[in-house]
Amino acid sequence: MTIPGFLHYVVLFSAYAVLWFLTLFCLLPIGLGEVDPETGAPLNAHFKRKAIWASGIAAVLWLVFYFAIGFHWLEL
Repeated sequence: MTIPGFLHYVVLFSAYAVLWFLTLFCLLPIGLGEVDPETGAPLNAHFKRKAIWASGIAAVLWLVFYFAIGFHWLEL
C-alpha cells in the first residue's frame, strides 16, 4: 500500500515536529545554572540555544527516519 503524495508530506512534517519537541524537552533541564531563590526558576535557561540544538538533533533523527522509510526498513 502506498501513501498519496500530500499525506506523505504530512507524515514527514509531523515526524519532524514530534522529534523536535521530544529533543527540546530532553534538552531543557541541561545546563540550567543559577536558580532564583524566590521562584525556583532558572535565571538564564538558554532557551534559544537549546531550540537551535534541538533543531539540529531533530534534523539528524528525521533523516534516519526518512531513510528507514526509503529503504523499507519501516513500512507505513
